[in-house]
This record gives sequence, structure tokens and C-alpha cells, in this order.
Amino acid sequence: MWIADKWKDYEVLDTSGGEKLERWGGYALVRPDPQVIWDTPKENPLWDAPNGHYHRSSKGGGEWEFHNLPQEWSISYQSLGLNFRLKPFSFKHTGLFPEQAANWEWFSSLIKKRRLEKPDRPVRVLNLFAYTGGATLAAAKAGANVVHVDASKGMVGWAKENAQGSGLADAPIRYLVDDCVKFVERELHRGNRYEAVIMDPPSYGRGPKGEIWKIEDSVFSLIQLASQLLSEEPLFFLINSYTTGLQPAVLTYMMSTVLCPRHGGSVEAGEIGLPVTSSGLILPCGASGRWSKA
Repeated sequence: MWIADKWKDYEVLDTSGGEKLERWGGYALVRPDPQVIWDTPKENPLWDAPNGHYHRSSKGGGEWEFHNLPQEWSISYQSLGLNFRLKPFSFKHTGLFPEQAANWEWFSSLIKKRRLEKPDRPVRVLNLFAYTGGATLAAAKAGANVVHVDASKGMVGWAKENAQGSGLADAPIRYLVDDCVKFVERELHRGNRYEAVIMDPPSYGRGPKGEIWKIEDSVFSLIQLASQLLSEEPLFFLINSYTTGLQPAVLTYMMSTVLCPRHGGSVEAGEIGLPVTSSGLILPCGASGRWSKA
């Protein structure tokens, strides 16, 4: 398991009864988590007095309950010098997935190493389903040129604000509101190539023109397409999954059958997780598949 254990402004304080108690900077939130199927004593007093609590409805969805929580605030990932604007919004989210810091650290080191070895060659990174830009900022901070693609105009705008807050307003980042599959197809037609591809596909979603995305039906063909965008000197390919059907072994199989015959290299996949302060254990937060040329 890859663990995001370098946070100072974020921590999972406790988990129990289908929920997790988190500290986001100076504020405590309680949010549902389907992985938390245990029911342990809730001894931390913040369980009863959080700043925000997302209550899931038995009919689906849910709603936030707030207590002295600002409409938005910021936290820092000091290890890489990144800052993120947060705000509670639809379906329990805050605009950031902290567990992804484990992947940011991994590919940042690869980018920095390549830039040292070949300072005259750019490292071009394509970030698909790029959300509010955590991976985009980490790659840009490490020295990459990044193309950031997401179907939501609001998420792309949020990513730009995070870049500005991280001192990356003038970094070589190109932001695009687009359907990711169609963008990859056009890039292939245009002959553009990248040293790295990152994708964080949702389980289900719609493109800007109503295009339907269902991960089990579409992710393998997207891997096949996106693998063709890698340059003659590829660096890495990263896939994140929050869907239980895409276990690490499934990610390994898909990536190995597509990427290794074409580009060599090797694949490793595993769960990603966050440490839980109260127990010293790790909360699983999905899976990632990593291909690298090295």
C-alpha cells in the first residue's frame, strides 16, 4: 500500500460507523466513507462537535450541516509547496483527495530526475479528468509542462485558483474544458505526444455535451488510446481508481497488456491510503496503477 503520510495540514483523526473524522487545517469535518464498515468507540470529542458534517440520506445523496465553518479556506501540502482552496460542495466533497499525495510524491521524483538528466528536453504531462488540479500542480512544481483536461468548467476554474495560490499562475499549464476521450482522439490526430499521462476517471460521469462515461465500459479503450500519446522517451503512466471493480490486479493486467508491449518498462499497482491518528492503522482510499519506463 502507498500511504500519504507527509501531510501536516490534514489528518484522519478517527473512523467508525461508516464515517471518518478529519482535520482540514483548523477545521474538523465528519464525512461518510464506504470503506469504514467497523463500529469502534468514538472517543474524540470532535465527533460530537465538528465544524461540518455530511449526513447521507437513505434515499441517496445527502446534505451538509455546518457549525462555524467558513464558506472556503485553504490548506498546504508543505512537502511539495502546494496550496489548495477548499469548500464543501455536492456529495460530501471538499475539492481535494488528500490520499493522492502519495502519487504526487512518486511522479514528482521521476519528473525532477528526468529534468536533471535532460534539462534541454521538456517533460510534457497530460492530466485527464484533472479535477481541481492536485496532480497538475505537483507535476508543474516538479518542472513539467502540463495539459489539464476536465469536462467541468467550474473544476478547471478552481484548478487555476489553486495554481495561483501555489505560485504557479505563470507555470506552463494549459487548461482545457473538454471531454477527455475526444481530446485524446484529437491529440492523436494532431500528432501531439507526451512523456507522461495521468488519469483519474470517475466511476460515472458526463462530458460537457452530455457524453456518458462509465468506467467499467470505457477505461480499457481509453488506456489503449492514451498509450499511443506517449513519446519516444516516455516517463510514466498513472491511473487512479475509486471503483471497487478496478482492484490493483485489474489495473496491473490492463496496463501491462497495453503499455509494456508498446513501451517496455514495468507496472506496479496497489491500494493507496491515509494514516488514522486514533488507531495507527491505514484507511484504504482506492487503488492506483503505475507504469514507468525505468
